[in-house]
Amino acid sequence: MREDGSFEAAFDELFPRAVRLANRLLGDRAAAEDVAAEALARAYARWPKVGGLPYRDGWVLKVATNLAIDRLRRRPPEVWPVTAADFEDGVELRIALNAALLTLAPRQRQAVALRYLGGLSDQEVAQALGISLGSVKTHIHRGLKGLRGRLGAGLEEVTPIAVDGLPLA
Repeated sequence: MREDGSFEAAFDELFPRAVRLANRLLGDRAAAEDVAAEALARAYARWPKVGGLPYRDGWVLKVATNLAIDRLRRRPPEVWPVTAADFEDGVELRIALNAALLTLAPRQRQAVALRYLGGLSDQEVAQALGISLGSVKTHIHRGLKGLRGRLGAGLEEVTPIAVDGLPLA
């Protein structure tokens, strides 16, 4: 990997991370690659500013998160009753998780996605979202509580459970 601060060097590092994040949200590798490409294209268009940000990675992953969530919103709603047996198959769980994520407030959804799906620290999430560390912790706490409430009926029999890094039990 090149360490010269160029967009090309950043692309080599950030594209796979953005694909992983979007794939966790979308469950569709091709769509995730499209989302990651769009996020990096937006970074490229603003590279003179974005390239020098101390939270550059967080900025790109936040854009990828927002694009993936927008894509999820455009999908027809899929309401599936969730039971413990469904969690044996990752596809049903991913669909239920995506539907539950869409019920969260936007900041909660962003904070949870960046923290657990994007792998950022709480401090990096705070920088990416431009909010305090305490606000990040509050948004994450409330977001996880909302996810547990939405998925709780099916999670009661399956403990502990973590879905794509999200501590849900």
